Amino acid sequence: MVTQSAPIFSLQAPKDISVSEIEAELNQIWQSYGVAGEDGELPAATRAKTFTLIVYEPEETQQLLAALGYYSGPIDGIPGPRTASAIREAQKVFGLEKTGKSSPELLIKLREEQSKRRGVADSNTAATAYAMDTRSPAVADAIASRNPCRIIALCPVTGEDEGVKAQVSAYCPIQKQSATTLICCEYITLTGTVEALERIVGMVPDLLIGGLPKFLWWKATPEPDHPIFKRLAASCNSVIFDSNSFTQVETNLIRLQELIDAGMTIFDVNWSRLAAWQELTAEAFDPPQRRAALGEVDRVTIDYEKGNSAQALMFLGWLASRLNWRPTKLTTETGDYDIKRFYFIAEGDREVEAEIAGVPTASDGDVAGDLIALRLTSTNPAANCSTVLCSETSGCMRMEAHGGAQAGIVNQVTSLADQSAEELLSQQLQRWGRDVLFEESLAVTVQMLKLSNS
Repeated sequence: MVTQSAPIFSLQAPKDISVSEIEAELNQIWQSYGVAGEDGELPAATRAKTFTLIVYEPEETQQLLAALGYYSGPIDGIPGPRTASAIREAQKVFGLEKTGKSSPELLIKLREEQSKRRGVADSNTAATAYAMDTRSPAVADAIASRNPCRIIALCPVTGEDEGVKAQVSAYCPIQKQSATTLICCEYITLTGTVEALERIVGMVPDLLIGGLPKFLWWKATPEPDHPIFKRLAASCNSVIFDSNSFTQVETNLIRLQELIDAGMTIFDVNWSRLAAWQELTAEAFDPPQRRAALGEVDRVTIDYEKGNSAQALMFLGWLASRLNWRPTKLTTETGDYDIKRFYFIAEGDREVEAEIAGVPTASDGDVAGDLIALRLTSTNPAANCSTVLCSETSGCMRMEAHGGAQAGIVNQVTSLADQSAEELLSQQLQRWGRDVLFEESLAVTVQMLKLSNS
């Protein structure tokens, strides 16, 4: 089942204005609203009074290059030497002139290649989950339909520095239960090179709605020293990332922990994608006769779609944090399967061994690194703790072939109806604040990652 966004009423179509006119133009929209339509009436409408969401939307080229394996640097919207080198490599592969600069022709080729890998027939839909069309509010529909708010999008682009272009619009989700009263979302889009956006980022705090929560959705890798990030994060109550987009997963998860240690409130959208796995794992040990056996678990195997290990690492960090396992050692094994084995000391000085394996799949899904299957078991054959969870039949077969077929629980995990960042974030914004469980789990995950390979 796919979640449908509410129909949208356009109060003000996107309008190009100067940066200095933004607030005046928004006020003008509301002053002019109320002129009767052909039927002599318009529904009552009010400005959103929930929160302000700032979105930093990196230019698409870096993300596509990273997704296709040409680029492994930070996703920050800055076209530096590493980006230029990746572009030249892609241009060589696609038979284009090797300029080292992004172009419409290159984007078309990258989108087509991404489309093939995902098995998507229409290349128009092949842009990454973060590609933003500044002519439309579609990227924020899922958020606005639940939380009408003010959204300020900063969209860095490549090319010559021609200053910053501003655009404002206003849209109102139409809810069946209150179709006669509209609560509307205001959009402000600022587009320019990173250098141009840096010059005007100081004015963004003045556009935030006073007295209401303020969120920064940083759709890029964590860059604590990025000038734009530093300014925006300092003005917001919470900063939101999606580790699904991280190119250097381990480094960037450690950076998230450093931001938390510095006192910043952090939320990772990818953490929400683990909810079904966490709930079924906990549920498997709800019966009293199995709850006692939970302490016998000392073997864990987690399979994920090869390409992004964030979900697997965070799930293992969550499990270890709940069971008070102390990480002691890490070994790695590369090949067809990317394997990491973590060793822990549990209560009673028991050794626990956990393996996470990146499994090659036929095609990339919309979310890189989704969990495929997991197995919890024990070296004690009498322990009643064997648990297998999987999202597909092949995952269950592999887990059972490795010993999970002993008497225990086997369960199929049904993925969330919509795993898109927009849908998950729209839910999270309704219960904003520090996520203690996430923070405790991430802290253990980072302890695991800081272990020396042996």
